[in-house]
Amino acid sequence: MNRVAVINVVGLTKGLIGEHTPAISAFAGRGDISSFPPAFPAVTCTAQSSYVTGRSVASHGIVGNGWYDREAAEVKFWKQSNHIVRGEKLWDELRREYPGFTCAKMFWWYNMYASVDWSVTPRPMYPADGRKVFDVHTQPMGMREEIKSALGEFPFPSFWGPASGIASSRWIAESAKWVENKHQPTLNLVYLPHLDYCLQKDGPNSPGLAGELQAIDEVVGDLISFFQSRDIEVMLLSEYGISPVNRPVHINREFRKRGWIQVKDELGRETLDAGGSKAFAVADHQVAHIYINDPSIREEVLDCLKQIDGVEEVRMPEQWFPEGSGRERAGDLIAVADHDAWFTYYYWLDDALAPDFARCVDIHRKPGYDPVELFLDPDIRLPKLKIARFLLRKKLGFRTLLDVIPLDAGLVRGSHGRDRVPRDEQPVLISQGHANVERAEEVYQRIKQAVVGEAGV
Repeated sequence: MNRVAVINVVGLTKGLIGEHTPAISAFAGRGDISSFPPAFPAVTCTAQSSYVTGRSVASHGIVGNGWYDREAAEVKFWKQSNHIVRGEKLWDELRREYPGFTCAKMFWWYNMYASVDWSVTPRPMYPADGRKVFDVHTQPMGMREEIKSALGEFPFPSFWGPASGIASSRWIAESAKWVENKHQPTLNLVYLPHLDYCLQKDGPNSPGLAGELQAIDEVVGDLISFFQSRDIEVMLLSEYGISPVNRPVHINREFRKRGWIQVKDELGRETLDAGGSKAFAVADHQVAHIYINDPSIREEVLDCLKQIDGVEEVRMPEQWFPEGSGRERAGDLIAVADHDAWFTYYYWLDDALAPDFARCVDIHRKPGYDPVELFLDPDIRLPKLKIARFLLRKKLGFRTLLDVIPLDAGLVRGSHGRDRVPRDEQPVLISQGHANVERAEEVYQRIKQAVVGEAGV
């Protein structure tokens, strides 16, 4: 067996590799680079599940970063148990076939309770008094205090939200080095999310992108040198590219106007009653799963979607997810946005009635993905003062709300989710001889090939 490190540089594409990424460019120049159509939907949880199972979405069942649980009548986003991903995982197959194989999973998603040897993933604590305390979850659990003692607390605010930035990717890179120094895993899976933030927030044509590329290139270059100095083969991987967008599309608002959305008044605010709605959309970047609780209006819903400006096509789930857990979880229709558009989860028609969580960073409560969480509300005169006041009240034990997120979806400048994108917006695999990939599921085989060698595949 060979020892391998797979560095997942989210958002990396051929079009971004150049003068501002000297380390990545040099690494690509010494090896092979392959760009390939992303998994569909082209989102984190789907892509990673395809990579670690080698199965189709229909088989592993991860139809997005979230979906509607029909039995629970709840929209569930960003769940963390690895048991949700169906099928045998790469590390289980390698461990079965090659005794002595070990694996570290550093911030890849569906991390909790994965049958790997070592793992770290973000996991806040939620005390009964309503607080949210930033933390991580590790396997084995005792590693949690060890790694925090060595590296300091994980910089959670830089992992997602208005303060997101390079600090979280640096910490993750250091955690991967820490695990290598302490345990020497055969396969080290490392997730570096930095580009995802700036590309969604400011778009791939932003003049400030050069500095962001340089920042992640420095982290990646350091990791490459670190691993190669230990005779570890390095593979650089990404999940999707980011497309420039300028049009938010509010499917649920269109459904609301037709009487298909049911809301509940909660203390003067509106929350989506998914189980009581005739039809609603679970928006996930440039893809939306449409769930229809009243089958009699299916054709009306289909016609409505086709008329919405910004919807490029509507796909039939039976064609994309014909059976298995993918079919169980997918919507009854699947909307795909135009290349310059993306879907919001917004269902209210009056911002004064938006739920309180709409103005917060709250990835689990929102019935859809919300990239507007990357922004501070420009209408707040002194946002830093408001945040400082919140932190003080939180430290004193008061229950309070950090409602600093705007409701202006037009701020977002980058998105992803479409599988039919230009080659310079496709994900990449860069390695030394194992980069020939035509489908997302083939990444599984390429990683295995790197670990066991040509003769072992």
